[in-house]
Amino acid sequence: MKLNLWLYKCENRIKRFAIERLMPAISVVMLMLFVVDVFLSMQTDGEAMSLNNLLMFSRDAIFKGQVWRIISFIFVYPMSTNIFFTLIAIYFYFWVGTAVENYWGKARFNLYYLFGIIGTIIAGLIVGYVDNTYLNLSIFLAFSAMFPEERVLLFFIIPVKVKWIGIFEGVLLLLMFILGNWATKAAIIAAIANFLLFFGYDLINRLKFAYKDWKWRRDNRNNYR
Repeated sequence: MKLNLWLYKCENRIKRFAIERLMPAISVVMLMLFVVDVFLSMQTDGEAMSLNNLLMFSRDAIFKGQVWRIISFIFVYPMSTNIFFTLIAIYFYFWVGTAVENYWGKARFNLYYLFGIIGTIIAGLIVGYVDNTYLNLSIFLAFSAMFPEERVLLFFIIPVKVKWIGIFEGVLLLLMFILGNWATKAAIIAAIANFLLFFGYDLINRLKFAYKDWKWRRDNRNNYR
């Protein structure tokens, strides 16, 4: 397929510039920023300026000269009132990103993340604001497509196959797209477009195979009675 050939050529072009263990590096920066912000908030009773806020994507701030925001948003850690949730989210990015890179190799993973960044930046420039939530969730979509039968412990207790979590995430993204604001819609479109760019052809083939299998079973059902 021409698209796969084009992606392969792009992958070869960036191979020598590709960053090894990209997502672990980003996760470590997220963790460092989180620790600094927690320390600053403890020293100033929660009134200190957050480093996270200084790195977020903001079209208005970028046009006023804070040009670092056009890329620094990838290091913004998940914000939550629950410290444990933030740490789990950072570890989740680390784990999933490492698994996808080990499967693909650093060049293709870098390409996937790069296209996701570009799509998110374009979305942010159009609507004014985006974050990295859906960019990073697109990595999990890639993970669920690669390892659908892998089991993970939901809430550290319940074993669930990754494919079911991926399907749930897909439904959740659809609901958030319908109910969310324009920034949410734009970020979701960028993330899904990137995922389909790399996996759309394989997903179509899987659906065709599943349909043929279902049709064959339906047509031959009487032979098994």
